[in-house]
Parts: sequence; structure tokens; C-alpha cells
Amino acid sequence: MEIIPAIDLIDGQCVRLTQGDYAQKKVYESDPLKMAKSFEAAGIQRLHLVDLDGAKARKITNDAVLKRVAENTALHIDFGGGLRTDEDLKIAFESGAKQITGGSIAVKDPETFKRWIQDFGGDKIILGADVHGENIAVSGWAESSDRKLLPFLEEYLGLGLQYVICTDVSKDGLLQGPNVALYQKILAAFPEVKLIASGGVAEFDDLKRLEDIGVYGTIVGKAFYEGRISLEQLASFA
Repeated sequence: MEIIPAIDLIDGQCVRLTQGDYAQKKVYESDPLKMAKSFEAAGIQRLHLVDLDGAKARKITNDAVLKRVAENTALHIDFGGGLRTDEDLKIAFESGAKQITGGSIAVKDPETFKRWIQDFGGDKIILGADVHGENIAVSGWAESSDRKLLPFLEEYLGLGLQYVICTDVSKDGLLQGPNVALYQKILAAFPEVKLIASGGVAEFDDLKRLEDIGVYGTIVGKAFYEGRISLEQLASFA
């Protein structure tokens, strides 16, 4: 299982929100490159870099940070947050992203998202499936759509999409453990998907539980930043 640390960006700094609430922001590191290098030094190979300013502005905003991290590490970076246009994608890839993640656009502008899969390939585009219950959440989790999770996944996986990041919004940032049952349900329906679990990881044993059910990767955020899981423990998985 891949361990994928998350760096969420506001004003170029590493922050964490609780359940996507910008009013519940905590800054953990002012230099994202320093944090990224610490992950790389531990043997971690992937990084989930989220442009929270971009998510709010609905356009890529922290591309300079992306470029700096990409040019100074060998980390495989997937980048998301506010990507809406072909120009946003061009900037992200030219700045060093290996993959991009699209969430709200897959609900609100499915034709564009489908074209991205066709143009860039199912290995370059990650579907961000954030859920409130069984419904897909959009707009930085501020609202729930009427799209149900499994039919939503089926629509895009049928186009050759390979990777899905699924976040249970009710778990994110609360350090209460991941929604293992949700991920088991997804894997039972789509055994070939490269499923990346996100949200709720609170302790090292959570990583083992997710590995045991067969997820491709797990995003680790607040549990690391709050010292609940050490860099050495992440390195042991890496």
C-alpha cells in the first residue's frame, strides 16, 4: 500500500482544515518544500498536494509552490484544488504534477472531465469522490450533490479511469478512524480500481486495517501533523 502524505496549501503554507472548514484552519509549516523533503528523506515516494486557495478561487493558485516542490524533490505529485479549465491543467502539468485530481468538475462539468480522461489518459487523471453519506460532495464540501457514489464511480471507471481518491467528509480531520466499510463496498463493486482512502486516519493501526482490505494507497494528513503517527512509522510502510 502506498503512503501518500497530504500537504494542503493556503497562502503558500502547509495547513489542515477540519471537514473542509476554512474557519477551522491550523498552520503546521510555513515552508511546504521543507515538509516535502522530509517525506522524501523517509523513503516516501508520493505526495498529495492540494491548492485550497485554488479551490476557493476556482482556478489554480499555488502553482509556484507546486513547481518549487517538483523541481527540488523526486516525489510523484498529484495536485488538486480549483482545477476547472484546460489552462489550469496545462499549468499544473507544466509545473511538475504527475497526476491531477478533479472532484467538483466531475459533477458540475462532466463533459470536460471526460475529455481530460481521453486527452491525458486514465492514469493521469484522478477522480476525487468526496462523500456525505452516499452522496457526492462538491464545492469544497460545502454542498452535497444528488449523485450517488457507486453509479458516479461506474460512469468514469468505464472510460478507463484508474485512480479514485475517496474521502468520507464526516471523518476528515476528526481523528476518529477511517470509514473502512465504505472502502470495502467500493472495492467489492470495482475490484480493479486503484482506490486511495482519505479521511479519518488517526493512528498507525488504521493504516494496517486499510492495507488489509486492499486499498491502493492511503492519504495521511492530520494524524501525522498532530504527532499521532510518526514519520518513522510512515517510513516503515514506505
